[in-house]
Amino acid sequence: MTPEWRARLTRWGLARQGFVPWGTRLGAGVLALALLVVALDRLFPPDLRRWQERSTLVTDEGGEVLRAFITADGAWRLPMSATEANPIYLAMLLAYEDHRFYHHPGVDPLALARAAGQALRHGRIVSGGSTLTMQVARLLEPRPRTVVSKLVEMARALQLEAHYSKTDILGMYLTLAPFGGNLEGARAASLAYFGRPPAALTPGQAALLVTLPQSPTKRRPDLAPAAARAGRDALLRRMAAKGVLSRQAAREGMSEPLPTDRRPLPFLAPHLADRLRRAAPPGSVIASTLDAGLQRRVEATVRGTQDTLEPAAEVAVLVMEIGSRKVRAYVGGSFTGPFGQVDMAAAPRSPGSALKPFLYGLGFEALPLHPETRINDVPTVFGDYAPRNFDGGFHGLVTVREALQQSLNVPAVKVLDRLGPARFLGRLREVGAQVMLPRPDAAPGLPLALGGLGLSLADLTNLYADLGDGGQARPLVLTPSEAPGTKRPAKRLMGAVAAWYVADILSGTPRPDGRAAVGERWVAYKTGTSYGFRDAWAVGFTPTHVVGVWVGRPDGTPRPGAAGRDMAAPLLFRLVDLLPDRGTPPEPPPGVLEAGPGHALPPALALFDRGTPGGSLAAAAAPLRIAFPPDGAEVERTPGRDGAPVPVPLEALGGRPPLRWLVNGLPLPDSASGEGADWIPDGIGFADIAVIDAAGQRAKATVRVR
Repeated sequence: MTPEWRARLTRWGLARQGFVPWGTRLGAGVLALALLVVALDRLFPPDLRRWQERSTLVTDEGGEVLRAFITADGAWRLPMSATEANPIYLAMLLAYEDHRFYHHPGVDPLALARAAGQALRHGRIVSGGSTLTMQVARLLEPRPRTVVSKLVEMARALQLEAHYSKTDILGMYLTLAPFGGNLEGARAASLAYFGRPPAALTPGQAALLVTLPQSPTKRRPDLAPAAARAGRDALLRRMAAKGVLSRQAAREGMSEPLPTDRRPLPFLAPHLADRLRRAAPPGSVIASTLDAGLQRRVEATVRGTQDTLEPAAEVAVLVMEIGSRKVRAYVGGSFTGPFGQVDMAAAPRSPGSALKPFLYGLGFEALPLHPETRINDVPTVFGDYAPRNFDGGFHGLVTVREALQQSLNVPAVKVLDRLGPARFLGRLREVGAQVMLPRPDAAPGLPLALGGLGLSLADLTNLYADLGDGGQARPLVLTPSEAPGTKRPAKRLMGAVAAWYVADILSGTPRPDGRAAVGERWVAYKTGTSYGFRDAWAVGFTPTHVVGVWVGRPDGTPRPGAAGRDMAAPLLFRLVDLLPDRGTPPEPPPGVLEAGPGHALPPALALFDRGTPGGSLAAAAAPLRIAFPPDGAEVERTPGRDGAPVPVPLEALGGRPPLRWLVNGLPLPDSASGEGADWIPDGIGFADIAVIDAAGQRAKATVRVR
């Protein structure tokens, strides 16, 4: 080093330290710049609020949308990931918008250079050179299109790529891209324009959705079909030229019709969707256990019944798999009208006689009781309580099977009196049923046998699922994430033998349409009607599913004559016909005691009312049988001279008068003689005729009406 340079370094204060190499200075500068970038990144992170403020979605178990909820800013911004898109749509999107998406850090220098060259040649902006990541930055933070805005978008794009994967960024675009009006994201557009999920788009539909975000207003197919078609067809030709699509697929896509209007987004199971949304953070995608296809069919069937009711009446339905307890269809009401938004599947109501199967089931376990045990249905007073039957009469000595199938009240109250109301109520609560008494401080009493408590359709339906599951109590499941046992402990409602007895009895209950159960789907069911005809119920189970139906007015107004058998049971069987699997009737478990011809009951089980007059009357009376029409006969509906149908005379031999006649469980008017009766069939099909004498004897015949 020359003396002159040494003197200069001395003046600069560097002589002692030595000369600092320029490379070191450059490294220090780069480090300082990096620290500045990190600091700016920490101080000004990407604003993800628009992406986070998404529509809440409720889906079925397979991911199909049941209901979407609009965002606070009024957009249908439905969350979507790249895995939910049709691969053809993604391929066309990347080929059209950013074919080097997976190879650049958020900014594509080649695309920017090309855009600058095109602008110089044409004297105007031909393409912006924006990558998909830059477009996401603009969608997250909309701002005027200026040079400064473009620089900010570039910086934000680099920032996004540093924090998120390519898959995440693609998902942001698929959620935020504008598709006209308040539709944002490919899922919302696919559902609104085509009524299908994005995974099911055709090439023509996918092409339209690829081009639409470039000019969402000018290319809206429902408002500007010519521009929409031109953009779609141009893209299809370009994709065919690039080899993304075959020429045949492109031609087929160009021949597809355009949507002429926006469809409403899915609106299935609105009551359940509301319930699940309230329990989840905003913007969640909530999977339910429902089956969207079955839900549609159930809702359509329910609407057929709803249309026949007065405006203030509602229908609620629950369909559940017995083994898994997954709810497959859920209707809380119409969601219209004065009370339609009240979820009647979750509201506590009086179940009427629909509670009797559980009373008898617990009686089979704890009392000397069997389906063929005979019990007296005669006027009986329990303190200050004197129950009467629905038809106002009494039927004498009947079996427990007959008492439950005919829903007789006095035998049920007798069993509850012996079992104990507190014990019965305690077992229901023990397995998780949310039972409400008329007053919080009320003691359980004998009216429980006839539905003197509050229980929701969901809880009642799940109790019937317990019956169909051999008495095993399990929690009802609404979402796949609900682990068994999280809602209530794993307990037994009753033993397997008792549950089988109840199921066997209910499977023989006459059908509401007059059809015989022989050859039909195996269904065990029970109806119920609350006091004052306020609630009509029908709950039934097949070997695989349980269906619950409630019909009534949410405000509790009486509906005279609206009984469960007439209002709810026909709908129950229409819903059962929608179920996918017929299943196999349950086999008797070990311990079932056979009774009938050649199998006499032990004396302790023969008669429930020991020492009552009914037993001696039955012994003294001559054997009762139906003389006409005999069992298995065919009866024709014959019109008389005036066009009215001619009554069918019912005749019996033996027994002790007066005789009481029933057809399909419903009583006929008493005759003057107290012996025969006239019956006018109300339709074709099978009919179960029964006659009961004063001694409690009973005879049956099944006939076919032509």
